[in-house]
Amino acid sequence: MTIKPKISILYLDDELHNLESFKAAYRKDYTIFTTDDPEEAEEILKREEIQIVIADQRMPQITGVEFFEKIRSHHSEPVRILITGYTDIKAAIDSINRGEVFRFIDKPWDHDYVKTAIENAYDIYRTRKELRERNLQLEKAYNELDKFIYSASHDLRAPLMSILGIAQLAKLDTPFTRENIDNYLNLIEQSVKKLDTFILNIIDYYKNSRSGTEINSVDFKQLVEDIKDSFHFIPGNAEVRYDIKIEQEGEFYSDPVKLRIILNNLLGNALKYQKKDVSEKFIKIDIKSTPRKCFILVEDNGIGIGENDLENIFKMFFRGTSQNSGSGIGLYVVNEAVHKLNGNIKVSSTQNNGTTFSIEIPSTPKND
Repeated sequence: MTIKPKISILYLDDELHNLESFKAAYRKDYTIFTTDDPEEAEEILKREEIQIVIADQRMPQITGVEFFEKIRSHHSEPVRILITGYTDIKAAIDSINRGEVFRFIDKPWDHDYVKTAIENAYDIYRTRKELRERNLQLEKAYNELDKFIYSASHDLRAPLMSILGIAQLAKLDTPFTRENIDNYLNLIEQSVKKLDTFILNIIDYYKNSRSGTEINSVDFKQLVEDIKDSFHFIPGNAEVRYDIKIEQEGEFYSDPVKLRIILNNLLGNALKYQKKDVSEKFIKIDIKSTPRKCFILVEDNGIGIGENDLENIFKMFFRGTSQNSGSGIGLYVVNEAVHKLNGNIKVSSTQNNGTTFSIEIPSTPKND
């Protein structure tokens, strides 16, 4: 069952008894902020998330329409309702044209009429907010699609062109020796792995961006063990010491697919970007989980990330290193998955000394 958020209302009126009676009448249903000072009203708008602003038309310092016109440029989101105790056609026209007022109410007001006006105004507020968010998502998706098509076509063709070049070179290289064959096969293998990594990242991107959220109980020990086992045959895995600590208290509910995407990418990067000349290579995984939230830490002593690159690593197709050149999608997908789970992610790193990712994700109640 979805709990409807409490509507926040700001009411500006120079008559204190109006403010008091309004607050007494509606405080149980809504969060009410009242003031007789226009400047204080602006401060409240800066400080609080207000959905509806109500103002009296006749005030000594400023009219309601003038106040609405003044706040419109900086606080355009709240829906505006004008209250007046007299019939004035010009004020009504001004309220619509200058103050972009949603509703015009006469005093003394009718309780049920005002409540209906508030509910209708909130529906308008919510619809506008959802539309703005959808427009931002659409703009983001459009920009990413342009970048995705360009980069994906390049990154898909590059390994194939590399394999083609190796095949053509092999035709010209005679006589064949075992060493030559091994060299060509190693080069082909590297190109195929690069292509496979890119395709897997595209699949992760699709799963995260297009699929819905399936909430289930999460077993972090099993999840980490499955991911670790999948790295068994990856070159260099045997040289890395895994330090795994998992403390799970009670049931934690989230989307196991998105959590797998997050951990698989972070652990894969920690393995991929190890320093070649270090004998004591390690990957540390520390997970603490309660029925309310989980904390995930993934740390390595690999090549690290340069200070200038840290602010860009979650951008699509950004590559901060040429070592084991990645697709530039992995960390973008991680960041998107974390935010879809209403979590947050932080990264700290020093070049040549390793990287640490810290993630906090709240538990999501399971809908039966």
